[in-house]
Amino acid sequence: MTNNNNKSAFVVSPDWLQQRLDDPSVRILDAAWYLPAQNRNPKAEYDAGHIPGAVFFDQDAIADHTSGLPHTLPTPEAFAKAVGALGVSETDTIVVYDGPGIMTAPRVWWMLRIMGAKDVYVLDGGMDGWKKEGRPVTTNVPSPTPVTFNVAFTPEAVTSFERMKDIVNSGTIQIADARGAGRFLGVEAEPRAGMRSGHMPGAHSLPSTTFSENGKFKDLETLRKTFADAGVDLSKPVVTTCGSGVTAAIITLALHSLGHTDNTLYDGSWSEWGGRADTTVVTGSE
Repeated sequence: MTNNNNKSAFVVSPDWLQQRLDDPSVRILDAAWYLPAQNRNPKAEYDAGHIPGAVFFDQDAIADHTSGLPHTLPTPEAFAKAVGALGVSETDTIVVYDGPGIMTAPRVWWMLRIMGAKDVYVLDGGMDGWKKEGRPVTTNVPSPTPVTFNVAFTPEAVTSFERMKDIVNSGTIQIADARGAGRFLGVEAEPRAGMRSGHMPGAHSLPSTTFSENGKFKDLETLRKTFADAGVDLSKPVVTTCGSGVTAAIITLALHSLGHTDNTLYDGSWSEWGGRADTTVVTGSE
């Protein structure tokens, strides 16, 4: 695909997608997900109207339910089975969207890529933007023919709790935290009851909302400045984190958009780190 030099190569415009709605090699995934406080039901919104041809990717269901954490990455086998059942193979061109735009779709973009899909994009503006522009919407739910998704998992793209402990203790890898500033500083409660707020020692605050405006991903120059302003050196490795491993992928998307590939995502994120008694939590700014 062609793209403006100052735009992410991994984000496609509504025009780009609308021109390809009848292309059988393009698969569209509605990956909307919300925190309870947002008071939106992703499946109900999908049923009420979605982009023609889109299938619903349930981020709560396509996860490892044995971990005790909200959105842990499923096994490669479980992922392949679930995505194959949606009619999506690793050779398809896959476009992922969410409601507001650049919110939960990047998590599925990341999952698909580390599981072996190469041609994966996020829709700029999300479903909210699509509807606002009066683009085609349908209530017809596709009945996809199941296909085989051939997994080529990249385990080194995922940071475990033990690895995260080493990173925090050694300070050798930069930590980029996508939660809001209030939670990062420890002055605002976590959305999950009983969990400490604050951040890991040495972490940089990069709230996920700073990477987009009105659901549209910011240009590369602005993204680069966002990292610089947060004190992140793009010539060095980065691990991304957030509340439950979802919005951390927005930082991951921004990093890859800028050509930064030496990065991983801490899958347990704050749900794991902040939920344990044996981890160090810092409050305030350092």
